[in-house]
Amino acid sequence: MQVKYSKHFLNKLEDIFAESDYILRYEKGSFHSGYCILRDTKIAIVNKYFPLDGKINALLEILKSIEIDPKGLSDKNRSLLLELTQTKLEI
Repeated sequence: MQVKYSKHFLNKLEDIFAESDYILRYEKGSFHSGYCILRDTKIAIVNKYFPLDGKINALLEILKSIEIDPKGLSDKNRSLLLELTQTKLEI
């Protein structure tokens, strides 16, 4: 899948988090990788000062490292999640 660095694609990734058990927050902080995952409370925190492409890359890494139940997602978000997690991304 070709990753598109646009606000629209960022919104699609944020929609996946909105429908999942995880809470996505943009906060300031000194994250070594640009994001932090609090697994016990299911919160993903991304550095709010990242540029658009940095936010998208962080969300893609988070989606690959956490377990999201695709049954709880809408059809469009389920297909996007499966496409993102099962294919090698072209950046």
